[in-house]
Amino acid sequence: MDLGIAGKCALVLGAGGGLGGAIAHSLADEGAKVVVADINGDAAAQTVRSIHGAGGEAFALHWDIADLSVLEAKVAEIEERYGPVAILVNNTGGPPPTPVLGVSPDQWSQFFQSMVVSVIALTDRVLPNMRKMKWGRIITSTSSGVVAPIPNLGLSNALRSSLVGWSKTLAKEVGADGVTANIVLPGRIGTARIAFLDEQRAKREGRSVEDISAESISSIPVGRYGEPREYGDVVAFLASTRSSYLTGSIIRIDGGMIASI
Repeated sequence: MDLGIAGKCALVLGAGGGLGGAIAHSLADEGAKVVVADINGDAAAQTVRSIHGAGGEAFALHWDIADLSVLEAKVAEIEERYGPVAILVNNTGGPPPTPVLGVSPDQWSQFFQSMVVSVIALTDRVLPNMRKMKWGRIITSTSSGVVAPIPNLGLSNALRSSLVGWSKTLAKEVGADGVTANIVLPGRIGTARIAFLDEQRAKREGRSVEDISAESISSIPVGRYGEPREYGDVVAFLASTRSSYLTGSIIRIDGGMIASI
């Protein structure tokens, strides 16, 4: 199936590894020109080398998305090299595990800035060109906690949920311009982030990581953790010309794990 995105500029945040890296690979395999942005410049460069090795086109951009003072310069660099951003994948790092009670106002502000305000500001910057082109894709990766709050991930559950309301509202505002806005959320995908969360839970509960993983897998109908590439391929479809009538939606890539309807 031709997804119709060859030659289009795709900006993927947090693409130095994990889900973001998998998304960057999937888009590059479909012929998109991928900007691999990450706060870790070495990790971004590694993803680019991997994409080049597979015959794709990409360049690395060392970028702390929470620093709004550099937003204009970074987007201008992208536009000079690859043209206007046609596909934006908002994928930010998650906050540390915490209960929702007892978190300081400074922590709320810090992660609201890095996980929410930064995403909205960047999207606002690239949307005018999408609307002029009458084509664009805004895809925001969040967490299963937005539909089924995850214990001890209070910051993440709350802050990522705000992006769901934002994306749904945005979809209505830009739909007539050929721009779609969708949310994707992972279940248990085998990334370093999931390994870290399993380790933290094992420490809290005095259990082995193997027991924690086995318990998690038992709740997943397909009987395993997902592969990052499986997540990336769904995002690539949402970024495609084939998905033009799909907007304002939440797509669960979870192996059937999330219990809510």
